[in-house]
Amino acid sequence: KTNILEAIFLCAFGKSFRTTREKELIKLGEENARIKVEYSKKDRDGNILICISDKKQILVNGVKIKKLSELLGNLNIVIFTPDPALRRRFLDMMIGQLRPNYVYILNMYNKTLEQRNNYLRQIRQEGKAESLLEIWDEKLVEYGNIISNYRREFINKIIEKINIIHKKITNDNEKIDIIYTSCCENKKNYMDLLTQRRKLDIIKGYTTKGIHRDDFEVYINDKELSIYGSQGQNRTAVLSLKLSELQVIHDEIEEEPILLLDDFMSELDIKRRRNFLNNINNTQVIITCAEKINFINENVDYYLYQVKKGEII
Repeated sequence: KTNILEAIFLCAFGKSFRTTREKELIKLGEENARIKVEYSKKDRDGNILICISDKKQILVNGVKIKKLSELLGNLNIVIFTPDPALRRRFLDMMIGQLRPNYVYILNMYNKTLEQRNNYLRQIRQEGKAESLLEIWDEKLVEYGNIISNYRREFINKIIEKINIIHKKITNDNEKIDIIYTSCCENKKNYMDLLTQRRKLDIIKGYTTKGIHRDDFEVYINDKELSIYGSQGQNRTAVLSLKLSELQVIHDEIEEEPILLLDDFMSELDIKRRRNFLNNINNTQVIITCAEKINFINENVDYYLYQVKKGEII
């Protein structure tokens, strides 16, 4: 069942949420994989074709794309999976769909970070000059400042939405807060941090501080969710984040994105499930689950499919 969501996700982002090894996406015994999605938006129809063999090819409306940023935004989705996803990845996925330049800057930052880490190890092992680190420090600060500003912008957009949504889902019993922590308050602060930690970075062989370690914490009724929250509270908080993401994307593109939910209903009680369903009006939602969900008495139109031995019935 998850393969269906993974295929849609792949057509939206050009990569899997499950693995970084693309050969794992090819069925055992086969030499290639082919995925095609047709979609309708308010102003146009389109299609995305992905072929994976030794190399990956992506075509949008029959035209081969040269970089992933050309794919982003054609198919807008929000995904929830039971796997513990990194919070930074949640932010990067949302921003990347709406600000293609963000993906380019993030890639440049990651390349610069890798180069700096390699040089840190060369300083330690080969005695190369420390002063040359300034070249990479300046680039990290430049890219990191832009990334941090994007992230703050979208965290603020999420915060505007999430408390109202979470109160509805929990019948006004829980207050949710998000606190974003970044190593990059501004360019000077970031440069000072890199300079102060240079000796430690050389000893360790990698960059110990930077926007690649930014994070946000979720609080429920003023208590840190990761420490004090129950499994049900954690799952509900993630759903509130996803619903906030839906609304933020809708505000940006004036169209509902598609919501993908992988096996999420099992830990929601009836009240929370109903409150959740009431918050996804007019949204196309694709849900996978191990057991049939009873939508009787719920005001929702749906189609039900079964997956048996790789066939969708």
